[in-house]
Amino acid sequence: MPAGLRQSVEGIQGTPLPHGLLNAACSNVIDVSESRIHELNGVEWLALGCCPARDWPDPCEDPVPGAPTEKEFCRPETEVATPITIYAGAECSAPGFSYEEARAQALASLTLGEQHGLEAGFMRTKLTQDAVDLTPPEGPLSIAQGVAALEGCLAENYGGVGTIHVPAGAAALLGCCNLVREDPATGILRTLVGNCMVIGAGYSYLNQGPGGIPADPGTAWLYITGPVVIRRGPVDVIPDRGRASASVNIRNNDRRVLAERTYVVGTTCTACAVNVRVCE
Repeated sequence: MPAGLRQSVEGIQGTPLPHGLLNAACSNVIDVSESRIHELNGVEWLALGCCPARDWPDPCEDPVPGAPTEKEFCRPETEVATPITIYAGAECSAPGFSYEEARAQALASLTLGEQHGLEAGFMRTKLTQDAVDLTPPEGPLSIAQGVAALEGCLAENYGGVGTIHVPAGAAALLGCCNLVREDPATGILRTLVGNCMVIGAGYSYLNQGPGGIPADPGTAWLYITGPVVIRRGPVDVIPDRGRASASVNIRNNDRRVLAERTYVVGTTCTACAVNVRVCE
């Protein structure tokens, strides 16, 4: 074996998980233009399709017991989505760490990790706050029973295709009962019903249920929502190249560079949750 100093080479590049919230093709990701940058402060809209369409009996036929006698109307609700900012920072001693190196480190960390951070942020700020808990009093379900309960909940409250949010730590169990299939043309994961499935490392990292309660050991929280629309802002590097000297703290001679991006993640109508077993 040759002796001497180790050779410095390029770092190993990573690839974000292919079925996460940003890469699963389950989400409609919109890059916000400069003219619409105010949308990154949060958005609101009138919900579409959340009011049910009902059957009406033939008035010429004899009344059926239990049939409705008056048509129902519902008022659309205002829904909102709030901003989630994902960041990554690089820090090292300034004499051996140039601004460009620090900038490259921060950007690489953000590129690889922003999906993970966004999933955790979406779980913390939306899923755990709004979802109805379907877990029975007897305790966690099998993952097949859990998916069935979620899809039933969505079908009862929303007539369209939804999104199931699964922690990465529970994903391997989906194959045990053929719960999900990958579309060979698009790479999208879908259930037999047709709902799209997101498998997220951020969901696995946080693994919280409604109210922000952490999952018990050996269990995981699954969620289902309506369609997901993600507004994505530009990447900001702080400080920018024009102020590179500001990245150095003159008190300790450390250099810090921050990269961050703001997202607004919206979904509609219904969110349901269930606790499932991941080990028997």
